[in-house]
Amino acid sequence: MITRDDFRRLALGMPDATESAHLGHPDFRVGKRIFATLDYPEPGFAMVKLTVEQRELVMAESPAAFAPVPGGWGKDGATTVTLEHVDEASADSAIRMAWENLERRAISRR
Repeated sequence: MITRDDFRRLALGMPDATESAHLGHPDFRVGKRIFATLDYPEPGFAMVKLTVEQRELVMAESPAAFAPVPGGWGKDGATTVTLEHVDEASADSAIRMAWENLERRAISRR
């Protein structure tokens, strides 16, 4: 189990990460691009922007902690994190993957 503060600390530990807000939820970004959100869809949960393949990996490892976000975002890999069921190492790994996905996109656009 991790807390909201743990998730925030892990997300802000990524290089160049900042905290902002989107749709009333704290989010974590590099520049204008979001890689994670806290309290989505409600307190006790978070979201990380993974690829579908990455989501399958984290779900296989920790099925109680990770699930697809319902709707369109989930089709692209957006993943719900249940804070009560995720350990710090798994959360850190998922957050790092989401952050790295932003970095890969930024490099490919250069």
